[in-house]
Amino acid sequence: MSRSVQNGRFGEELDVTQGDAELVALAQAGDPAALGALLTRHEAGMRAVALGILGYGPDAEDAVQDAMVTALRRIGEVRNPAAVGPWLRTIVRNNARTTRRGPRTLPVAEPEWFAQPATSPTPEEALDSGALRDWVWHAIGELSEPDRLVTLLRYFSDASSYEQIATVCGVPVGTVRSRLSHARRALAGGLRTAATTAHADVSAAGDARWREGRDMIATAMRGDFDRVVHESWWPHAEMVVPGGPRGGRDLAIRGMTTDLEAGVRQRLRNVVASGDVLIWETDLISPPDDPEHCPPGALWLQQLHRGRVRRITLFHPVPALV
Repeated sequence: MSRSVQNGRFGEELDVTQGDAELVALAQAGDPAALGALLTRHEAGMRAVALGILGYGPDAEDAVQDAMVTALRRIGEVRNPAAVGPWLRTIVRNNARTTRRGPRTLPVAEPEWFAQPATSPTPEEALDSGALRDWVWHAIGELSEPDRLVTLLRYFSDASSYEQIATVCGVPVGTVRSRLSHARRALAGGLRTAATTAHADVSAAGDARWREGRDMIATAMRGDFDRVVHESWWPHAEMVVPGGPRGGRDLAIRGMTTDLEAGVRQRLRNVVASGDVLIWETDLISPPDDPEHCPPGALWLQQLHRGRVRRITLFHPVPALV
């Protein structure tokens, strides 16, 4: 008798003995249970690759889990569904080799996720529509705030290296590694058991965050940033600039006013949101007569309480090395 699991997307039985090509087709259509079945099927081979390069230990397990999270994002790129096993093992091999060489500057399996031009689709837009996308964001939302924060930075922002994440979060690199490992185990483990429940469509919430961000940035660029801050920040909100000043709403208003007077402009490039964590990434545009006035971009990490900012961290990511 064929083994099967309930398919949350289509409400029918998924035959987990189907071939790779059939499961890839279902996963690319947005079925998380099919992708979970694929990862379960190929997990032993993925782990063997990691162990062959890194030996026994947490680094090998991280390489496998990282590949599983990558598969969530990139399953739509598989062009030869029958060869999904080698595709998964290649991701593990790249991750493991980079880990062996030293600290990773970016997840080597997914360099195109980072430093995209303003006209490129955002990571959220790059996800296949449907149940798989919704399952991913539901699963991320189930993580604790510390684990969710490092996950969003690692996979959805330009501040993707362990070192930059540690700086943004104000924690040691080892803490970043342990939180990411815990988050990956939760995501990969949840996917392996298959998503049997349909989750709400996240598109509307994401669109609302984009509209809100664009409106706020436009208001700030018109010289009315103080209104944005007073309407959307709690009175005792904290602002942190790693390696720089720390203060409250007045610090943010002074900084933005100084930039505007110098001719600096910002353009919203990316919005990532999950629960009470909201990330804006902006392009910083220096004045024509002073093209090196400011770094090329900024990351605004906003930690919210009841929809208003309780803490914000301003960080200038270093472009990923490729």
